[in-house]
Amino acid sequence: MTLASSAGPAPATPPTHAPARPGPAASHPPAGSRLARRAGGILRSGAVQAVLVVVGLVWLTPTVGLLVSSLRPGAQEDSSGWWTAFTHPSTLTFSNYSHLLDNGDITHAFWNTVLISVPATAAVVVIAALAGYAFAWLEFPGRDAVFLIVVGMLVVPVQIGLLPVARFFGAIGIFGSIYGVILFHVAYGLPFAIFLLRNYFAEIPREMLEAARMDGGSEWTIFTRLILPVGRPALASLTIFQFLWVWNDLLVSLIFADSHSQPLTVALQSQMRQFGANIDVLAPGAFLSLIVPLIVFFAFQRHFVEGVMAGSVK
Repeated sequence: MTLASSAGPAPATPPTHAPARPGPAASHPPAGSRLARRAGGILRSGAVQAVLVVVGLVWLTPTVGLLVSSLRPGAQEDSSGWWTAFTHPSTLTFSNYSHLLDNGDITHAFWNTVLISVPATAAVVVIAALAGYAFAWLEFPGRDAVFLIVVGMLVVPVQIGLLPVARFFGAIGIFGSIYGVILFHVAYGLPFAIFLLRNYFAEIPREMLEAARMDGGSEWTIFTRLILPVGRPALASLTIFQFLWVWNDLLVSLIFADSHSQPLTVALQSQMRQFGANIDVLAPGAFLSLIVPLIVFFAFQRHFVEGVMAGSVK
């Protein structure tokens, strides 16, 4: 008999369990995502959607009223409101627009508005994009000081510079011309444009620019092939803001434009002053002035929404 057999069976040892590895912690969605889902659920509710529809209809009422008034004969405007046209739609006519287009002053003012708005918008976007890239990613003496001066110009009201700039334009011979109106809009649109684009371009990861430089890309190549495509939402937002401001401007044009360079807003204002309640001219002219900014907005709408939402979701 062996020693092991005389000693009897060995006592069973309790199974040893390996220390439990800490499993992945229960993933709790961040507070921002929970709030977003909760807000999305609220917005999907029928009551909220009904309220939004009502708000949208109220918001569109002035535009619809202007459109209907522009299609009504002038004699009916003195006897009934524009909403009565829905009960007699046969009274609506495009004769007001044909008369408006036959008005040489209005058509000339419309093309003046185009000649002012397009160059003023394009110049601001191009110059601000170049300056925003320089302030964000290029090193040069006095960069921060110059940028602070640009930011400080944001608080200068436009009314302060009207008379001094008007005297300066008169001294150099461009007061009363389209060039003077364009230069004023460009000068006062650049501070906000540079501030907006510089902050947007500064959010671009540095690694992207360094990789482009390591591949041999010049600063101009980086700007045109990398910065501009990435910054397209901000550029679209700036284009919309600048175009709407210049197209709808009245104050600057009243001071810097003469009878040959006045835009559509000034021409409509003079029509109101001369003829009083000639709604058959003012209504189609105002709607014509409204429809062009709407076309521009819907053309850039997708990029504009991207620019507004940029940075809101990490």
